[in-house]
Amino acid sequence: MATFSLSIIIPVYNEDQIAASFLPSIFELPLDKEVIVVNDGSTDNTTVVLEKLAQRFPFRLINQPTNQGKGAAVKRGLEEINGEYFIVCDADAEYDPRDIIRLLDEIKKSGQKTAVYGSRWLDSDHGGWHYLVNHFLTGLTNRLFSSRLTDMETCFKLIPASAQQDLRLRGKRFEIEPEITAQLLKADYKIRELPISYRRRSYKEGKKIKPRDGLLAIITLFRERFSA
Repeated sequence: MATFSLSIIIPVYNEDQIAASFLPSIFELPLDKEVIVVNDGSTDNTTVVLEKLAQRFPFRLINQPTNQGKGAAVKRGLEEINGEYFIVCDADAEYDPRDIIRLLDEIKKSGQKTAVYGSRWLDSDHGGWHYLVNHFLTGLTNRLFSSRLTDMETCFKLIPASAQQDLRLRGKRFEIEPEITAQLLKADYKIRELPISYRRRSYKEGKKIKPRDGLLAIITLFRERFSA
């Protein structure tokens, strides 16, 4: 039985330069929430930073012994949730945690089989290689699953916890994003989108997604489309 309105899963890997300044903005959200931080085998000073934060804020810290990838960290976090809904929030400061409040308000007004996505591109004008790749992958998703999304790859996917019965997640890296979307659509969930703010960081600043993750996303979408 759910004991919180929302479970927030935070996968973290080698973010000691930003975790101490960014994560409190998630912990301090004025919501009925639980926060689950999955430290995915960090090799820098992240573990020390998280342990110090745990002395100031109420969150559950799970330390993975080795780095396995964002997807593996999210799946580990899902094993612990007690909320009516869940969302993933990366520890990279690209997203504004305050947008989660609007997403939660929206899903509470929606039907049971509804997820609410925070779209970085809805009502916004972006460009560059990163946007073009996302635009292609979202377009492919729409074509394969007859959806009308603008941002399939968004991290901000607010989903009913009950949807776990329809999710069979296998992805260990960033392919978990198309995997979740495809499986929700196959299970006849309606996905609503709200515009959110977004500040893309550079690889120099620590961005971790790689070109091969785009290929993995394509493979995942076709696998989900043509599998039972």
